[in-house]
Amino acid sequence: MPSRIVLITGANSGVGYAATQVLAGSPEKFHVIMACRSLDKANAAKAEIEAGGITGSISTVQLDVTDDESITKAAASVEQQFGRLDILVNNAAMGVSDLDARTRFLRTMETNTFGPFQVAKAFRPLLLKSSSAAYSIYVTSGQGSLANTFENPPHPNTPPDAEAYNACKAALNMYMLLDWRQGKADKTNVKVFAMCPGFVVPNLRGSSEAARNPGGMAGDPREAGELVLSIVQGRRDADEGRVVRSEGTWPW
Repeated sequence: MPSRIVLITGANSGVGYAATQVLAGSPEKFHVIMACRSLDKANAAKAEIEAGGITGSISTVQLDVTDDESITKAAASVEQQFGRLDILVNNAAMGVSDLDARTRFLRTMETNTFGPFQVAKAFRPLLLKSSSAAYSIYVTSGQGSLANTFENPPHPNTPPDAEAYNACKAALNMYMLLDWRQGKADKTNVKVFAMCPGFVVPNLRGSSEAARNPGGMAGDPREAGELVLSIVQGRRDADEGRVVRSEGTWPW
């Protein structure tokens, strides 16, 4: 059976790195493409994963979600090498609080909402070429849930000036839902999800230990990798078109 071709954006750290480890280490056949803004960092992360004993099939490609030319070139490279894509994980994101409000909103929206939109658009033709059920996964956050925000107090480790991050994830959830609805109307083979990895250690808040693990309460990102695996194995198909998490789903 041929490998299922997976592309993960922002795969050199955090959730993307963990998802690469889990999928490449799975007994199932996955070929994971680590798509990263820096090809040097992608190759270093690939080497680190392989040095850790994971022998699954991994490659790298340069992809900056804020650069349309970079996205187009990455899609062309995947098409040339593999002719299709079976799984897309839109994971690349950023979260900043040390900029002025306008800059913070513009940069966060560009990376966390418009970037995934452009990536999904560019790779959709390759997902449609998948010979089996394809999966398009948008990595979001419970902080983008309007109902959760209305009903619950802020998470104790919510960073300051988080409005831009929360708003961009709410917008991403809407785009995911529109993508799912269009796929249903077109009767495509692509299953569309948003996925909340939970409060885990990433690099989107910064590279310092205090930023990566505020309050020392962040979990292991491999849990998010296992959630990605459960989705692409079809174990969460009943939740298609929703924001899934390990414990169930988030309300809108």
